[in-house]
Amino acid sequence: MPKTNPRQFPAGFPTRQQILDFIAQSKDPAGKREIGKAFGLKGQERVKLKALLRDMADEGLIDGERRAFHRMGGVPKVTVLRVVAIEDGQPYAIPDNWSPDDATPPPRLRILDRKGHTALRKGDRILARTEEAGAGLIAHPMKKLPALEGAMFGVVEIDASGKGWLAPIDKRVRNASPIADLGGAAAGQLVMAEPGGKSPRAGVNVVEVLGDPLAPRAFSLIAISKHGIPNVFGGETLAEAQTAAKLPLSPDHREDLRHLPIVAIDPADARDHDDAIWAEPDGQSGFRALIAIADVSFYVRPGGALDREARKRGNSVYFPDRVVPMLPEVLSADVCSLRAGEDRAAMACHIAVDAHGRVTEWRFTRALVRIAEVIAYEDAQARADGTGEEPQLRNLWACWKALAAARHARDPLELELPERRVILNAEGKIETIALRERLDAHRVVEDFMIAANVAAAKALESKVAPIVYRIHEPPNREKLVALKDYLATFERKLALGQVITPSLFNRLLKDIADEAEKALIMEAVLRSQTQAYYGPRNAGHFGLALGSYAHFTSPIRRYADLLVHRALVDSFALEQPRPADKRIPATSGLSDTDRADLTRVSEAISVTERRAMEAERDTIDRYVAAWLSGRVGEVFPTRVSGVQSFGMFVTIVGLGGDGLVPVSTLGAERFRYDEKAQALIGEQTGDTYTMGRLLDMRLAEANPLTGALKFEPVDGAGGRVEPRGRRGPQGKPIQGKRGRPSNIRHQGKRR
Repeated sequence: MPKTNPRQFPAGFPTRQQILDFIAQSKDPAGKREIGKAFGLKGQERVKLKALLRDMADEGLIDGERRAFHRMGGVPKVTVLRVVAIEDGQPYAIPDNWSPDDATPPPRLRILDRKGHTALRKGDRILARTEEAGAGLIAHPMKKLPALEGAMFGVVEIDASGKGWLAPIDKRVRNASPIADLGGAAAGQLVMAEPGGKSPRAGVNVVEVLGDPLAPRAFSLIAISKHGIPNVFGGETLAEAQTAAKLPLSPDHREDLRHLPIVAIDPADARDHDDAIWAEPDGQSGFRALIAIADVSFYVRPGGALDREARKRGNSVYFPDRVVPMLPEVLSADVCSLRAGEDRAAMACHIAVDAHGRVTEWRFTRALVRIAEVIAYEDAQARADGTGEEPQLRNLWACWKALAAARHARDPLELELPERRVILNAEGKIETIALRERLDAHRVVEDFMIAANVAAAKALESKVAPIVYRIHEPPNREKLVALKDYLATFERKLALGQVITPSLFNRLLKDIADEAEKALIMEAVLRSQTQAYYGPRNAGHFGLALGSYAHFTSPIRRYADLLVHRALVDSFALEQPRPADKRIPATSGLSDTDRADLTRVSEAISVTERRAMEAERDTIDRYVAAWLSGRVGEVFPTRVSGVQSFGMFVTIVGLGGDGLVPVSTLGAERFRYDEKAQALIGEQTGDTYTMGRLLDMRLAEANPLTGALKFEPVDGAGGRVEPRGRRGPQGKPIQGKRGRPSNIRHQGKRR
């Protein structure tokens, strides 16, 4: 008898159903040879089997090739999968090439972790072994495959022959792609497209028309689509939010703090208010202080649709024109937002601050608060600086000065990093772009929040409770060696034999008098730092010079904070009575899964945080380029922010717009690239372009769609870079909306 799979099949020529059963139950790829062996077929029976398999394929019963068949509409035992979602750190995938009829959706497979396997992200392709598990399918990754260009965004352009091209909106993509299927899109429209096949020659197919790429509020839409940010709440999530919003608040089960004049100090354009503060002298040279934080855990409970959606989003994403919230608006902008004069559920952090600014005591309660006032940062600063008697602000500032003294003694990393602020008018068009002013009012709120975050971490540590820490590890040796070599070009030393602390970098920057050099070295110090992340195992916060740090103060917009709140509920017996409405999950503490291990969710929300940062940065770049597109030809003061062999990058002083100066525009002289010094050095004149150098540069190009800027020297030594239309492979000019040569990379008119 030939060897078969665990289930024995009768010898003899099989029926169609027997073949289907064998394919479904086979642990190995089921090809013609395996089927023949399973049923003991020989000679002419194998020829007959080949014909039967061909007929079954024609009938739509199976598909695949001679060496591996599978049920039509099924999934091969070994196949290529594409990751389509990461939910709570768990990747899910669908077959990369799904060919059944449109009425059959592709199956969704849960990818099992494999120790040592590279972390997967949405869009990744893997070769995997698949199997059925209960009612679902699971996949075991075998190896990660090279990326194929997936969904892409661009602007439709039509050349003189009528051929469609997709002009990219990603500054890293230089060439247009031929469009195989316009999908109803017209020239000049922003679209989403997918590859028409595995070969670039297959072109792309337009799958969604997004409209005018330069319309107000288009830039954030581009970022949302490009980075795959979930921005639509499902019906189940919205229904649960509406139900949760009606949960009753009772002072019988909460500490009633409505008598305290707690104030919220926020940006003037804040969309939500999740923190508020209060302080008063304790009569012993110290202070009693309160940090009240929106009690989101009361409304968003583990196991519900709300929680699943918040977990998937990980955080809110903020754009100049809109916010993509982590929670539905009924919660994020209403019930959970600490509005003035309205009763709100809060998680209260009570702290005692001594005369030296040290937090000596803390306790956490669930409270009922009524915010006395919501004050914009600028107004709070003006009132604190005024001569009027405002005891609440006076007490806050006095307590802050004590906290600031402790901060100074701790000496955290101090990097002056300007923040760009895009101001839009009522029509959504750019009114101005400026650097955000740094006020004492910002520092007041920041230091109160840091105190509460530290208290939350230490309180949970005292209970040996699970914690999601905010971790910022010290710079690694490789980056420190690179920084040491770079500082040597300024004749400055960095001794690597000593313990590296934030104080070391602060002293280094403090000793630099020249502002250009200081800005340059500050940028280098910033690049040497590691990226902060979330995790359940404490490694400290290097930048803040803190041994234990967690995020507690923004649960409306960060899932990490919500997890910390839930841990506090568990650890300090802060659970509320079970809701009468059975549609709301009973507990507001941690789920059993999170209580057992916070690793997976910590990794997941670290990824969503990076995604949000990239999307926000891309959008600001596009807004800056759009604002500057009407100022092409103007001269701006710039500072060199990067040097490469092909040119240098400069940043507009006071604005922050970054752009390339190609080495070809620097004149006929040949420039040598010194990688160690990060400098371009003229071989004849010795003229040197290095990071930090101040230069007047003419803006040559500004592309709002990609956010790319290009500059040239004012003297035009290398020749003026004139705007020119893009050309296709045969040199045909690609035309824009009205049939003129496209100027998409060289916007000379303000839109």
